[in-house]
Amino acid sequence: MRVGKWLLASGLLLAASGAAQEAPLPIGVVVSATGPAASLGIPERNTLTLLEGVINEAGGVAGREVRFIILDDASDTTQAVRNTRSLIEEQNVLAIIGTTTTPASLGMVDVVGEAQVPMISLGASKTIVEPVEGPREWVFKTPQTDEIMAEAIVRDMVAREVGTVGFIGFNDAYGEGWFNDFSAVAEANGLEIVASERYAREDTSVTGQVLRIISAQPDAVLVGASGTPAVLPQRTLLERGYGGLIYQTHGVANPDFLSLGGDDVEGTLLPAGPILVAEQLPEGFPSREVALEYIALYEAEYGEGSYSTFGAHAYDAWLLLEGALTRALEGGADPADLEGFRRALRDELEATSGLVATHGVFTMSPEDHLGLTLETSAVMVRIENGTWQLVSTFDE
Repeated sequence: MRVGKWLLASGLLLAASGAAQEAPLPIGVVVSATGPAASLGIPERNTLTLLEGVINEAGGVAGREVRFIILDDASDTTQAVRNTRSLIEEQNVLAIIGTTTTPASLGMVDVVGEAQVPMISLGASKTIVEPVEGPREWVFKTPQTDEIMAEAIVRDMVAREVGTVGFIGFNDAYGEGWFNDFSAVAEANGLEIVASERYAREDTSVTGQVLRIISAQPDAVLVGASGTPAVLPQRTLLERGYGGLIYQTHGVANPDFLSLGGDDVEGTLLPAGPILVAEQLPEGFPSREVALEYIALYEAEYGEGSYSTFGAHAYDAWLLLEGALTRALEGGADPADLEGFRRALRDELEATSGLVATHGVFTMSPEDHLGLTLETSAVMVRIENGTWQLVSTFDE
């Protein structure tokens, strides 16, 4: 049974006798369950809601039950910061998972750094964890960085003999991060960016921006956006007659993007975590088995075809935290000593090595609080007939 195999692999089948005698381990969670990023945050929330029951029914972590305290930031940075303070000051959480987006995650960094609470972000940008100094000594993340995924896109573009590229992205930290990382990799590989435009997540029209891009006649266009708001530029490009290649980021890898985009997103190329096409991965690909275990667990609760890469980022965050919690507890750290336990947890997260998860293999270090490589954490995918189809891997 897949779920049973996952529990054994995670080290969660422990005796439950001691769990009822001690207070649950409180873990704070901040996600964007409403607002523009809801299509990303809902599967993250669903994953952790599901996991709490699975973990505790199996005996908890080192005999201690776990309690996820989940708060919605409504895709708003100010609310994410407010939630973070509440979890730390009122709930005395041991660690925080979240939040969904890059801008809100960046807003949380100084808060957790000041309070010295370990945080595992579900946001994409490398600026969330780099450089690992000051408050970022307390911050980790599970999604692949824009830099890793930009490298994947550029390799695909070069293979398709793309020479010129147009860019349209969010006018926030996500869009700017993508432009900066992509432009650096693109220019290093001889690609020319001939147009660069921005739009807000809440915009309902990008006609002006798209017309300027089309006038530059790029061979391909990259949309630096995430979730369902990423459909708008692509739809507008097609409506205005653009016939070149269209790339999206890994921020669109969820069923809602396919549903909303429909025929307008057919043929889209994008980098993604390997879980998106887990069944199509070659035998022996490192994360294939763990990814299939998560899909089985999630779909058993929420229905066939309901999983997404974003819920899997939350799952991977738990795998990281579960290992760190186990090692801290078995090493004698006491959750009653809140300051000391948080420090021990941070140190154990940083010591993570060779953890096979749904999106790749995590090996952290004092200089690297992501711990993923292109070879194990990225694949290229094309949308065909409303489904994700594997194009290539990078582990060769």
